[in-house]
Amino acid sequence: MSGSELDRALDLIVEIPDFPEPGVLFRDLTPLFGDAKAFARVIEALGEEVGDGVDRLAAVEARGFVLAAALGYARGLGVALVRKPGKLPDVAGRVDYALEYGTATLELPTGSVREGERVAIVDDVLATGGTVAATAELLRSAGAVVTGVSVVLELESLNGRSLLGAVPVHALRTV
Repeated sequence: MSGSELDRALDLIVEIPDFPEPGVLFRDLTPLFGDAKAFARVIEALGEEVGDGVDRLAAVEARGFVLAAALGYARGLGVALVRKPGKLPDVAGRVDYALEYGTATLELPTGSVREGERVAIVDDVLATGGTVAATAELLRSAGAVVTGVSVVLELESLNGRSLLGAVPVHALRTV
């Protein structure tokens, strides 16, 4: 895969100002998901970033589900689905965290990761880092080892990496 093919795929991401509230610049991956060739290139690139030595992927609701499911299929890996509250009948753990524009909660389904399992987190955008840090906390509390974070887009000015300590972060594009 050439860098220019990946760049063309990433150029499909649309910026929407003032969503979900004034002052926030939302990055919409919908056009990228809708283009089969572009989506395949992004999944290939994420697979290269995740690397070997991973037993499972963890996906953050909702766009992370799309990315991790495709990547898990391509790499032969299972996916743990980290959910918003109230959607699971049996919760292994729950974490409240800060967002760029408020607070949120994530939950991990019981039995979705095993003790000692090496898990890579996959999401669409790394902004303030709260969502990914909360996911890492949930995984560790379930006994998993977080091997890294792979995202399509990183918003560098929001310094999300700072919440992740020594966890390697791989972004296909940093803006």
